[in-house]
Amino acid sequence: MKKVLSKFDYNSPVVITFTLIAFAVQLISSIPGTGAFHSLFVASRGSFLNPLFYVRLFTHVIGHGSWGHFAGNFSYILILGPMLEEKYGSKRLTFMMLITALLTSVIHIVFSGVGLCGASGIVFMFILLASCGNIREGKIPVTLILAGAAYIGKELIDSIGHDQVSQLSHILGGITGAAFGFLFAPKENEKIIPY
Repeated sequence: MKKVLSKFDYNSPVVITFTLIAFAVQLISSIPGTGAFHSLFVASRGSFLNPLFYVRLFTHVIGHGSWGHFAGNFSYILILGPMLEEKYGSKRLTFMMLITALLTSVIHIVFSGVGLCGASGIVFMFILLASCGNIREGKIPVTLILAGAAYIGKELIDSIGHDQVSQLSHILGGITGAAFGFLFAPKENEKIIPY
């Protein structure tokens, strides 16, 4: 058994751990009568005196409304995440994910009266960050423009309808991904060293 386990490489610790935690939360949340547990992973308006209000600003990315919602988000996260974690490093990717979670929840709470859950903001951050992959100082990659137009344009069009999806958090996630791409772009003749 030890020999079999040694064949596996925990190659992307942040992405894999994030996925496993979200999977466990979804599994527990799917058990009838666990609504109170699931509410720990939904960001919504509430009392500033409640410490859980501040925790949920970050933990909303762990909870999902359904297995389909979970699978849709984590299929992208598991495809893009390892590449991004290798390029930017575990600490920096964790920082980007936390900032994206905080920004999407705060802006959503300010402009929407409904709760927010799911890692869609992280997904859109990953998509636009990946599109910045070959960014150079003073240059804007055409892939970033095309990805931004495709994904953010679709969200703007979808926001006209009245579904249960927060297009605002998708757009904010994409904007933060592009911003991080420029912020952490290597300077001329410099290679990113993950930390």
